[in-house]
Amino acid sequence: MATKTISLEMDAYEKLRSAKLRERESFSSVVRRAVFTATPNTGAAVLERLTSLGSGCLPSPQAFAHWERMRKEDRAEPRISPSPWERSRAS
Repeated sequence: MATKTISLEMDAYEKLRSAKLRERESFSSVVRRAVFTATPNTGAAVLERLTSLGSGCLPSPQAFAHWERMRKEDRAEPRISPSPWERSRAS
């Protein structure tokens, strides 16, 4: 089996080491057991994350107003690419 050498900062190493279930468990086994959750890519998730970081990280009211205008424009006139099949039906 191929291997890869990596470097870890001490705090990451200690966290990984403490996750071992037994003394002789390999770090590969620990990493395979790890669960990595992806953060949702939604506006609400971004806003929640920014809010948790503090008001200094929040966009300005003008930015929110701009995004809201863009959202309304997109809903009023969705950008839909023309379908090549639509042309063939009309012929």
